[in-house]
Amino acid sequence: VQLQASGGGLVQAGGSLRLSCAASGLTFSRYAMGWFRQAPGKEREFVGGISWSGGATVYESSVKGRFTISRDNAKNTAFLQMNNLKPEDTAVYYCAADFGGGANYIRRGGSEYAYWGQGTLVTVSS
Repeated sequence: VQLQASGGGLVQAGGSLRLSCAASGLTFSRYAMGWFRQAPGKEREFVGGISWSGGATVYESSVKGRFTISRDNAKNTAFLQMNNLKPEDTAVYYCAADFGGGANYIRRGGSEYAYWGQGTLVTVSS
């Protein structure tokens, strides 16, 4: 199983980035996908997730209304669209896959996720 996160980079505050997470080696459509981030000196935190059906999404409060998670099960890829980025969004962003649950089931705990990508760095300058 491999999750390949990409799309990070340096952006000015107020800008946008779109992260992708390409999955292989698993039945992607059976996995809920989560996005997490870890800022320097801080613990990893849940950013948001999307159910395996794509019918449900959930977001951490600080990104709600700015970030959008989507997925394309035909292409085995999940996306994190980040708009109106702020310096406090600076972190390494990880995608992760969580098997099972109902069609609209999303878990927030990182320990629930079986597979992880390698992370992609997002830096937002002020």
